[in-house]
Amino acid sequence: MIGEAPRYYLFSGSKEGADAGHWKFVLRHADGSQRLTAEDVEPGVCGERLELLTIVRGLEALDQPSRVTLMTSSSYVREGIRRGVVEWRKNGWRWERFGQMVPVKNLDLWQRVDRAMQFHQVDCRTYRIDPPHRRPRTATSEAPRRKARSRGQRPAMARTVRQALECCIERIASRLRGRTASSVR
Repeated sequence: MIGEAPRYYLFSGSKEGADAGHWKFVLRHADGSQRLTAEDVEPGVCGERLELLTIVRGLEALDQPSRVTLMTSSSYVREGIRRGVVEWRKNGWRWERFGQMVPVKNLDLWQRVDRAMQFHQVDCRTYRIDPPHRRPRTATSEAPRRKARSRGQRPAMARTVRQALECCIERIASRLRGRTASSVR
């Protein structure tokens, strides 16, 4: 009897520098037992290509067929994985733009994603973390913070981006655990 494929969460992120892009992914087993983090700098790579490269590296880091929940802030990657790859493959890796068939942008990376998706079941989710709104502190605005601290609670604006991502991971994990076998696609 074949066991169920392991479940992983893949978090990707990138930021652009003056002449190079910095990418990072975190691959975490659903039960939290394993975690792999990788990051590097790619000279001359930026934008959508950098986002896609991060995803490719994360999916290729898995050594066995797995169920992967991909967390990215890129709608380009999300829509490409959800809708684009299947259609592009059928059309010879071309898409219609203003009535003409043109090659898919970042073709080499999309083909690597497609190859990885032959082995892995990928569910793509996007997240958005806005920077906190800064307000000048006054005596009245400090009162709720002091009250929360005195009760042992954490003020809402004290969370970092990493903590917000971890919170997001836990919410998604709890939702996925709550699904029944018949409701999972």
